[in-house]
Amino acid sequence: MLDEIRAHNVGLITDAVLTPAPGLTVITGETGAGKTLILGALRLVTGAQASKAAIGPHADTADVSARFVDDSGGEQTVRRVVGTKRSRAYLNGVPATAGELTAAIGPLVTIIGQHDQHMLASGQGIRSLIDASFTDAQRAVYRRYREAFTELRSLEAERDALGSDRRGLERELAMTRFQAEEIDTAGFAVGDEEALRSRLERLRNAEELSQELTVASQALGDDGIESAVAAAATALERVVRIDPDAGELLNRITDAATAISEIAGDVDRYASGVTADSSELASDEQRLALLADLKRKYGDTVADIAAFAEEAKRRTASIQARLASADTLEESINGAMAARSEAAAALTVIRTAVASAVSVEATRHLRDLGFADPVVTIVVAPKEPGPHGADRIEILFASDSSLTPAPIGSVASGGELSRLVLAVTLACGAGASDVIAFDEIDAGIGGETALAMGEKLASLAQTNQVICVTHLPQVAAHGDHHFAVVRTGTTATLEALDGDRRVAEISRMLAGMKDSRTARKHARELLARAVSDRADLESA
Repeated sequence: MLDEIRAHNVGLITDAVLTPAPGLTVITGETGAGKTLILGALRLVTGAQASKAAIGPHADTADVSARFVDDSGGEQTVRRVVGTKRSRAYLNGVPATAGELTAAIGPLVTIIGQHDQHMLASGQGIRSLIDASFTDAQRAVYRRYREAFTELRSLEAERDALGSDRRGLERELAMTRFQAEEIDTAGFAVGDEEALRSRLERLRNAEELSQELTVASQALGDDGIESAVAAAATALERVVRIDPDAGELLNRITDAATAISEIAGDVDRYASGVTADSSELASDEQRLALLADLKRKYGDTVADIAAFAEEAKRRTASIQARLASADTLEESINGAMAARSEAAAALTVIRTAVASAVSVEATRHLRDLGFADPVVTIVVAPKEPGPHGADRIEILFASDSSLTPAPIGSVASGGELSRLVLAVTLACGAGASDVIAFDEIDAGIGGETALAMGEKLASLAQTNQVICVTHLPQVAAHGDHHFAVVRTGTTATLEALDGDRRVAEISRMLAGMKDSRTARKHARELLARAVSDRADLESA
């Protein structure tokens, strides 16, 4: 239920608060006062397109907020701020998109305006009304069709993608296989590049290294430092025998002798590993060139190349799986097509039955709304399967059984359309929306027909919250709650009416004169009749 809606600077409305409460809320006012702006504000909070034309002259933005309350007391709040350059939306205090408002609030509200009557002429519009009246079991059939349709479309898309580029996939498979195998065959691991470059540097400079190592070995060997240190150690041994305090010097020279001996051994061993093998040099240079080629193709480092190989293997497996599934894809498509056809046929049966019942019920409502012998036929015909089924739905209408029913867009006048919209809406159980708003759909009618429309709206308000912008006193009198839009210059305000003020407003609507004694009498009669009608509805 809509608990409250506030509008600031929406058109001529400076600040307005509508608290519709349960039942039928009517909104009236002089022509041009801005009655429909309230429902324009309601459209904004349901996610409708925000136009800067909604911004009034009193501020730089139009600001609308609303609160919805469910049967358990849970609340949803929504706000829409429309500026000249951009609009902002908030859902439960959190920034949201217009699409998110539509998803959250749109299902709660149905707005039928004087320019929205074409929805009955739209196959999509009447289909939505028909489908909204489904039982839970019927909705399950609809969901089964949607699932079958989606599955078939997914499989067909896969086939189309595969069929249009099978050769491309096969070429890609050959390429990814080659890439993974090339990298694996090369066999590089992290750290290999540094080791390879170091070994190449030794091989390229083997002769110079050998010469320098020979010099180092001779300088350290028996004819070099090692011999001199040994002589020094022998002398210090004699010194220690004379003066034990020189023992520290002997220890140090002994350690030095040991270190020099070890270094000499290491130099000899290193020298033995230095070779000028041209075949080994050529092999390592070829391997470094191979690594450079891999880096040019696949990455700046060995780790990058390894990561590329892993991705190539993953892509290879994915393509192989897709190509392998191609053989069974057609079989899957045939099965999905059969499932869709079966679900579509079941959905058609349901829609045909519901359409027939709605036709009968809408015809009954139209008789109550002033037609002597109307004809309403909702035709369910086959069409190419789409997201919502394989049915083309159309309303054929004749204001009298002596006339040939035809599409409503070509035969129904404005007043007939107004009543037809209400009759079909009622016949469909008012759909799934908690709130139904009518924006001057009573155009072109009056008298007894207007009274009947007021009664029908009051009947609808027994199960739904109904908001109706109207210019008819007969409709306004049936409201459980009455608001009037009052315009002064470029400013419009919204006022709640009751008692004498409501009588005065209905008098104005009847005769154009608030203070006419006769008009006031007629206004009270209308209000009394509406009270009686409401009592009859509640006791029925």
